Amino acid sequence: MSTAALGRVPFIPEAILRAHHVHEPADDRFRAAARTRQALLREAKGWPIGLWATDTDKARELGSFLAPEHGDANFITPEIAKLARREVAWREDDALIDTERLYRNMLSSMPACFNLIGPLALDPRLATAVLRRLAPDFVKKVNATLFEHSPARRHPAFTHDRTAFDTLFKVTTTAGEHGFVAVEVKYTESLNEPPARLRPRYDEVSQESDLFVDPNHPQLRTAPLQQLWRQHLLAYTMVKNGLYTTGRFMVIAPSLNRVAQEAIALYRTHLLPGGIIPFEAISYEQYIEAIRRSGAANIAALLHDRYLDFTAVDALITD
Repeated sequence: MSTAALGRVPFIPEAILRAHHVHEPADDRFRAAARTRQALLREAKGWPIGLWATDTDKARELGSFLAPEHGDANFITPEIAKLARREVAWREDDALIDTERLYRNMLSSMPACFNLIGPLALDPRLATAVLRRLAPDFVKKVNATLFEHSPARRHPAFTHDRTAFDTLFKVTTTAGEHGFVAVEVKYTESLNEPPARLRPRYDEVSQESDLFVDPNHPQLRTAPLQQLWRQHLLAYTMVKNGLYTTGRFMVIAPSLNRVAQEAIALYRTHLLPGGIIPFEAISYEQYIEAIRRSGAANIAALLHDRYLDFTAVDALITD
């Protein structure tokens, strides 16, 4: 039996989790397996374990947490580590970038975003090739790649808050239009984060956007859908305000993260067909395969090893 053959990660015995300093009772099935995978990678590479603490707990060793001096190890290449440092230094005003998550938390979607998207930001030709594979009816050329991007945080003409996209690709579309692909990256996250404070502006945009079957539905305003709803609204306002002619909103999440995939499937049920901002859901497997088929087999292999290869975890169970 293996994760690759069965299409699901194993339940890991508590004794194994404790042995690798990754016993976290709040973890769901996928998060526990992914945390173990990252701990095993850290151990295999000889990277020192980091100390993790909450507001209520004292610092303790956590197998999926890196020591401060090894933060660059959270990225699959030195070039991506350098890119991350540059983006942190020149981030947009009021951008939410948690440097501890970025450099030390091996489970966070923040370093995952740089690992997945960074190679495209560093190579515009690769970016165009990959986006053409993911959205062949929409993307002709990628012109720029932005991280933790919002057109105008807290501006009343948009969503009047700090909502942003993990990445935004500025593109020329197949129809020759000035467009974008806005991307949200998830890794082990369940989309059950605490919801943002509801604002009157959300209701206004939701009702006028013609994106939703019922723009006032309570499910859109609570976890696990509220973040996707707010980001979709932001994407709509970018077209409404004339920044772009057209756009798409895309979520990238592992297929094995079933909690996230169920949330994405639920979100789809709230969408009207033919909306002005189409919604796309891409798995890590699809995304990494698009990178491989675009000629960056080495990058694809590094990403597969980091995020999709559970062989070492399977071995803990079978051995």
